[in-house]
Amino acid sequence: MMMNDLTNCPCGRGIYAQCCKPLHQGLERAKDAEQLMRSRYSAFALQYIEYLIETTAKGQQKYLDQDAIKAWSQQNQWLKLEVIGHLPKLDKSHAQVEFKAYYHDGVQEQIHHEVSHFVLFEHAWYFLDPTLDMQVTMKQACICGSAKKFKQCCAQFI
Repeated sequence: MMMNDLTNCPCGRGIYAQCCKPLHQGLERAKDAEQLMRSRYSAFALQYIEYLIETTAKGQQKYLDQDAIKAWSQQNQWLKLEVIGHLPKLDKSHAQVEFKAYYHDGVQEQIHHEVSHFVLFEHAWYFLDPTLDMQVTMKQACICGSAKKFKQCCAQFI
């Protein structure tokens, strides 16, 4: 789906050109986890799969099933986003966003309710995907790219 610059942003925060478009084009970075989550919802609605991959924790990107992400994005009509809560500082580099994504699956309206965790690494926010089947031990380097061990960084949020 193509958006014109005067169209309302799928995330519900304003006009697309001033809202999620600069993030999708790589001209700006999300200022916080909520803004990243909103831009990811818009990316699902607009089928910007590369953006979804790029905004997932660096160590998780290679495990993502791009075809499945693309199929879910395309098979649903994305209706609206409702942010229920945002905890911007779980610690120095982690945040949480609770939301409901409303969509129509071709048969009926559905609601995807999620509590997502995000990590700030090198001044950029990334989504921590808890659904990936990764074999990470607690003593390995963290999936976010920090120099910390996984158990001391993102393990508690996945």
